[in-house]
Amino acid sequence: MNKIRKGDEVIVLTGRDKGKRGAVAQRVDADHLVVDGVNMVKKHVKPNPMKGTTGGVVDKTMPIHQSNVAIFNAASGKADRVGIKLLADGKKMRVYKSTGEEIKA
Repeated sequence: MNKIRKGDEVIVLTGRDKGKRGAVAQRVDADHLVVDGVNMVKKHVKPNPMKGTTGGVVDKTMPIHQSNVAIFNAASGKADRVGIKLLADGKKMRVYKSTGEEIKA
């Protein structure tokens, strides 16, 4: 079970974007995720008349390692860790470690 999922609000803990918040747009693989507005780079793109794209410099969001982000707890306004709680019927539920309340995605 992934502790950070698509749609979660996360905060960056390290790097040049430290302190920025954003929503997880996608999981690239088991360890990397793309966060909206975080880890932006300039990419030089050639024009492609077949696709109808113009060339130039575009901003692109690059993946960031999941160890460099933490889930954002709106109640406390801080970063928080994620725990897994087993329910009586055998299902798993993600909870905030500090408060124990359920994470709603």
